[in-house]
Amino acid sequence: MDGTAQAGLRLLSQRIRAHAADVVDVLVYVVVLNLAIEYLPNVISETFTLSLLTALLLKATLEIVLVVKGRVLGRVRDSSSRGAQVAWVGVLWVVAAGSKVVVLELVAWVFAGQVSLGGFIPVTLLVVTLLLARGGVRWLLYGRDRG
Repeated sequence: MDGTAQAGLRLLSQRIRAHAADVVDVLVYVVVLNLAIEYLPNVISETFTLSLLTALLLKATLEIVLVVKGRVLGRVRDSSSRGAQVAWVGVLWVVAAGSKVVVLELVAWVFAGQVSLGGFIPVTLLVVTLLLARGGVRWLLYGRDRG
């Protein structure tokens, strides 16, 4: 097999693993979300189907938030002055806090009261737990290169 074919197979393998990781993420989110529904009285979903759809919405939203946070962190690292770094850290804080508000509002709008993630503190704890669980499962499945 020539180098081009090997490179193509590597790319295909990476894409399959990436999509598999997305599916695993959603399944992890469903488990964590349903545990939150069971143990936190403010977190509510009327049906399992709605919790699955909520997990999909959370997956999409958190992927976007992680990209935005990554770009802002890059700006923090690339800033040449202390003042610019402080300003970008402020932007990072706004993105971090604002993303929780966005998640709450999206869930309220999309599911029209059939799903509730509580308030700012419960959704913050939920998001942190989702990301930690996702990272842990990815580390177990893929090792250090995917976490």
